[in-house]
Amino acid sequence: MDAEKTTAAELNLPQAFLLLATNDKDGKPQVPVFALRTTLAGAILAELDLVGAIGLQGKHVRTTGAAPQTDLQHELEIIRHKSRPHTPKRWVSMLEGRAEVQRVYEGMAELGIVEHVGEKRLGRFRTVRYPEKDHAPEAALLKKIEVALSGAPSDSGASDTKAPDAGPVFDAGTPDTGTPDDAKPDAKKPESQATDERTTALIALLHAAGLLGKLFPAADRSRTGELAKEYWPARAVEDELRMIRLAEEETATL
Repeated sequence: MDAEKTTAAELNLPQAFLLLATNDKDGKPQVPVFALRTTLAGAILAELDLVGAIGLQGKHVRTTGAAPQTDLQHELEIIRHKSRPHTPKRWVSMLEGRAEVQRVYEGMAELGIVEHVGEKRLGRFRTVRYPEKDHAPEAALLKKIEVALSGAPSDSGASDTKAPDAGPVFDAGTPDTGTPDDAKPDAKKPESQATDERTTALIALLHAAGLLGKLFPAADRSRTGELAKEYWPARAVEDELRMIRLAEEETATL
């Protein structure tokens, strides 16, 4: 991908989330590190869901028969080859970590979007930050989100007509019952619709991380809740963050 031609549409969800969650000037996270890592894990699941590689079947995440082109092939293979399926929350806890965050940052550095900057501390320790180098991708993301939150029609002219839902084809295992219809990936989705779904997924993840209100303080809360409602990767992030905060509170009282 040509770094000079990188746009918001070409960023995957982990990249888009991390870009918005990072301070432009000093390259520091704008949310606590644990929230950054947890939400990034949710963004990985969301991206794989959007490209049709995984889906929510009952209470478990399962891979489908699709083999899409994705930068997250390593994570997809981990999910595909796990001996038994896991819940979304469990996958968030398994995928979150410093290595995943750094890998996504380094990918954006290669694209020229952020800059890899190292800081020495006490002459020995090295802290790496990723300040913004090219503001255009972030500006495009913010514009897309602003349009979605306002409820205004997008420039892409997306149609309200959805493609027929053929349902996911899962690799193996006994199908769970009670799969929500909106959890099933569409067999084929128009490009304009996919873009809208990607923006909605990003909004849900930002909301789960507690970052949406900071980026868009004037946003209609009811509109935000409507867009983020029942989106399973974001719900898994919220559940995991709730458990982390509870654990911290219990530790503080000991």
